[in-house]
Amino acid sequence: MAPKPNSSSTPIAPKDRCLTRRQVEGLIADGNTIIIVDGKVLKVDAWLRHHPGGEKTLMHVVGRDATDEVNALHSSEARQRMAAFQVGRIEGRWQNFLPPVQGGIFRPYGYQDQQLNQFEDLVESDQDTASESTSAPDSPIFDLLDGSGVPRSRVQKSGWLRQSSSVSSMSSAESLEPLEPKDTSRLSLMDARTQKEIDLDLDKYPALDPVTQDDIARRYRQLNQIIHAQGLYQCKYTDYLIESCRYALLFALCLLFLRLGWYATSGLFLGLFWHQLVFTAHDAGHMGITHDFVYDTVIGIIIADFLGGLSLGWWKSSHNVHHIVTNSPEHDPDIEHLPFFAISHRFFESLRSTFYDRVMVYDCVARFAIGYQHLLYYPVLTLGRFNLYVRSWDYLLRGLGPRKGPAWWHRWFEIAGHAFFWLWFGYGILYQTIPNARSRFIFVMVSHLVTGPLHVQITLSHFAMSTADLGIHESFPQKMLRTTMDVDCPEWLDFIHGGLQFQAIHHLYPRIPRHNLRKTQKLVQSFCNDVGIPYALYGFVEGNKHVVGRLADVARQAAILAQCHKTVAGSGKYGSH
Repeated sequence: MAPKPNSSSTPIAPKDRCLTRRQVEGLIADGNTIIIVDGKVLKVDAWLRHHPGGEKTLMHVVGRDATDEVNALHSSEARQRMAAFQVGRIEGRWQNFLPPVQGGIFRPYGYQDQQLNQFEDLVESDQDTASESTSAPDSPIFDLLDGSGVPRSRVQKSGWLRQSSSVSSMSSAESLEPLEPKDTSRLSLMDARTQKEIDLDLDKYPALDPVTQDDIARRYRQLNQIIHAQGLYQCKYTDYLIESCRYALLFALCLLFLRLGWYATSGLFLGLFWHQLVFTAHDAGHMGITHDFVYDTVIGIIIADFLGGLSLGWWKSSHNVHHIVTNSPEHDPDIEHLPFFAISHRFFESLRSTFYDRVMVYDCVARFAIGYQHLLYYPVLTLGRFNLYVRSWDYLLRGLGPRKGPAWWHRWFEIAGHAFFWLWFGYGILYQTIPNARSRFIFVMVSHLVTGPLHVQITLSHFAMSTADLGIHESFPQKMLRTTMDVDCPEWLDFIHGGLQFQAIHHLYPRIPRHNLRKTQKLVQSFCNDVGIPYALYGFVEGNKHVVGRLADVARQAAILAQCHKTVAGSGKYGSH
C-alpha cells in the first residue's frame, strides 16, 4: 500500500492557514481590523468605509468571535460574501479580546525575548507595588488588562502596547478570568455603585465561565434553526397590505381636515401617520420585509426620507451599533442623551462617546437637568422628532455614510427624499395651504408632539435595564436579554406598538418580520427557562414606572454626589469621592 503524501509538503492556501490567538493579536496591533466569524479570521479593513451598517459596528467586534452578531444582523448572501475577506482560520474555542475602540491594548507580534522578559518584570513589579500600597483598590472601571494582569495606567506608560486613538473609559470587566463579586468597602462612591450593579447582575444571570456561555450560545443557535424551520423568517405581505391601508387612511384624514381648515386635527392625523410609518421603516432597515438589501433599502428610504423627513442611513449607522453594544454608557448612542437624560451614574464622569467621538460633558446644565429628569422625561420626548431632523441633516450633509460599495447611492437617494419631503410638507402644506403663522405653528407642534409616544416606546425597552458591563466573556444572547425588556400587551394592540413591544426578541433575531414576533415569543421564553436567563416582561404602565424609577434613582445619585463634593470642598479634605 502506497504511503500517504506528507501533509507538510501540500501547500496551504493563505485563507486556510491556522492562526494562533497571539498572531491575531499582532495583526490587530498593526492596525488591522480583524474579526472572527464561524472559525474564520476575517480582515475587513477594505470593507470598513463601505459597510452599509456603519464602520463603528465592525469596530466593536474587532478581536472577538462575532459569529452570533453577524448571523443576527446579516442575510445568508451577505455572510457568503464575507469569505472574500478571510485571511486564516482558528482552531478550538476563541478567547475574545477587548476591541481597540473600547480601550483594548494589543502587543505587536514582533516582540523579542528580552522585551517579553522586561514585560514580565513590569508585571511582577507592579503587582508587588500594588500589594504594598494602602490606597483604595482599583476602580471596577479601570480593571486589569486583557490577560496580561498589568494595570492599564502602567502598561500605557511602557509604550510597548498599542491601542485605539479614541479610547473611552475602560471596560468594567476585561481580564480573561470571569468576573467575581468584589469587596466595595474601600471603593469611592461612584465606583462602589458600579461594582454593586455588576455584582447584582452576576448573581442574577448565568455564570460567565466558558462552559455555561458556550451552552447558551449553542442553544441560541439551535433556536434560530427552529425559527427558520417554522417559517417565522418568512414575511406575510398581506400584513403589510393592511398596514398600508392604515397609513393611507391616516394621511387621507390629514388631508381632509386640512381642506376643512381644522389644522390641529389635521396635524394630529399627520403625527399618527408618521408614528405608524416608523415601524415599517424599522423593519426595512433590518431587512425584515423582503430580506433583499436593495428592495428593503428602497422601501425604508421612501418611508423614512420621502414621507417622514428622516434619514434611514443615519438611523442604521446608529441603530446597528446599539444592537452590538446595547446599554453601554460609553458606546451605545441610543442611551447617550446628555444633558437631558442619564440612565447610569457612569455619565457623571463625563464619559467619551465612541460613537460621537466626543466627551459627553457632565456640566452645570446636565447637573440641573439630571436632577429633574424623571419629571422632564415625557415633556422632552414629545420634542424628540426635532432632534431626529438635526441628526439626519448632519449625517447627510457631512456625507458620513458609505460613498463607495453597494450603499454608495444611499446618500443621494436620501437627499432627494428630503427635498421631496420639504416640498410636500414645508412648501405644499405649511406655506401654500395653511394661511397664517399661528395656524402653521399649531399644525407643526401638534403633528410633532403626537409622535412623542413613539420615543417613549423606543426608550422603554432599555432605560430601565442593566447598564453594567460584564466583560468580554458574556455571550451575545445573554447580553441582549440582560439589557432589553419586552412589553406585555393584548394582541389587538400590536399595531400601536409596531413590534417595539418585543424588543428582547428583536435583539436576539433582528431580521424576523415583526408580525411573527408574537409567535416567536413563546420559543424565546422556553429558551430562557432552559438556560436560566430571566426574561424581562412588563406591562406598558409597569414598564414606564420602572423607567421613571430608574431616572429618579440616578437623579438621587447625582444629588448625593453633588452633596459629597460640597462637603469635601467645605472641609478641604479630598478623598475617594
